[in-house]
Amino acid sequence: MYKKQVKFQRIVCFCALIVGALFFVYALGMMTDLYDTLYSMVQPDKLDNAKVAGARIYYDMQPFNRLLLRFSIGMIILACFLFLTNTHVRRKYYTSNLIATGLNVAAEVGMAVWCHTQATAFKAQYLGTVDFAELLKRLGRRGTYTDSTFWFDIHYLVCGLAIVAAVLLIVNYIWKKRVMQGEKELLATGKEVSA
Repeated sequence: MYKKQVKFQRIVCFCALIVGALFFVYALGMMTDLYDTLYSMVQPDKLDNAKVAGARIYYDMQPFNRLLLRFSIGMIILACFLFLTNTHVRRKYYTSNLIATGLNVAAEVGMAVWCHTQATAFKAQYLGTVDFAELLKRLGRRGTYTDSTFWFDIHYLVCGLAIVAAVLLIVNYIWKKRVMQGEKELLATGKEVSA
């Protein structure tokens, strides 16, 4: 029973690290399409006088993208905290393991909810304000035109994986507590027999 549980907790800890890395890659890739299509259409000091209506979304998204990048680095550091406290190999959990698990669960859920609300709001702004006909006219010959919402839509996968990682961390903690309780009861009955 212990071997299965320890193997599972190792996998869960690596899942938390992978989710942090996915958010990091998502933050880096999110602005790629927007940069290729909208960056040349608007000047930062003339956001309301863009060549293409709605192109200001590129600059409107910058604060969100910066925070997403910083938070994703924070998630990677928190996942490393799981490894630092030996959550991935420890037979017994101590307060540090509970803190590391709790911080990671809170970060995973918080990041998923925050990223989802921001990404869906910016997708609505993108689809509702950008003049795609004018954008195609200006960029169609250069081959950089896209009206793809891939980077807005992929957040469902990334945020979903974050929620799954949080649930797995909780399941692992409950399983670990039950195994520890079972071991404690076994040791108690063993002492009574030997006495």
